[in-house]
Amino acid sequence: MELRIDNLSKTYSNGIKALQNISLDIPKGMFGLLGPNGAGKSTLMRTIATLQEADSGSIVLGDIDVLQQKNELRQVLGYLPQQFGLYPKISAEVLLNHFAVLKGITNKNERKELVKALLYKTNLYDVRQQNLKGFSGGMKQRFGIAQALLNNPKLLIVDEPTAGLDPVERNRFYNVLSELGEHTVVILSTHIVDDVKELCTNMAIINQGQVCLKGQPLQILEGLKDKVYKKTIEKSELNLYKENYQVISERLFLGKPTIHIISETNPGDGFTAINAELEDVYFSEIFNGTKTKSI
Repeated sequence: MELRIDNLSKTYSNGIKALQNISLDIPKGMFGLLGPNGAGKSTLMRTIATLQEADSGSIVLGDIDVLQQKNELRQVLGYLPQQFGLYPKISAEVLLNHFAVLKGITNKNERKELVKALLYKTNLYDVRQQNLKGFSGGMKQRFGIAQALLNNPKLLIVDEPTAGLDPVERNRFYNVLSELGEHTVVILSTHIVDDVKELCTNMAIINQGQVCLKGQPLQILEGLKDKVYKKTIEKSELNLYKENYQVISERLFLGKPTIHIISETNPGDGFTAINAELEDVYFSEIFNGTKTKSI
């Protein structure tokens, strides 16, 4: 099972080009879609999930033409949007059972066993009778995954699932997603680099509605091998360094900016060579990438 996206484009009525000729081949497993807010990730996810129309292009999952066979796609789709509402005064078990009914699981015993299994899978069984208003952000996200898995989907889309989660909840969510990726096409849309680094065997970086890089994270990192350098500077020097070097990121360390630059040769000038991280790739593509590259 593979998801193929070819030359997908979408322009909104206000003239914003949300998607510009997006083409991706997404195999079974965890696929990371990385990009800043406003890059077009959510537009792409909603289009794949048949929640909005594309202007042109095609999406195919196995033998399903997604843009033409919306009902067929929805039968095999699990979707966790960036924002979703829950009934606060209903328990997790009752609401998940209700969603199962809406999914067409009419056999009571079958539904009971499925709900129980999903509550265990998402580590919510012990709080199954607790009202959802008392759930933490991570618990709500895990409940969102549980409802997305009710129909044993062939395609699972999760849009910004770990934003706002503490490290413990994020790790729990990682564990759930990594298990799912063994048997399903899972698309993880996020602006958090660590999400992709921890989970995904394939990825793409999208910015301004265009794919600027795609491939396997480890192979992508090879493209920056021996090209990333860092230096701690004074705040007053930052603009000067930006004028003279390809600065891809900056962060404060003990109140002073530490910059990362890309250079084909050792720049000297007090810079130290460092091993490239996926975050360096991300920033280099977001601020400097203009053409699609495959690695």
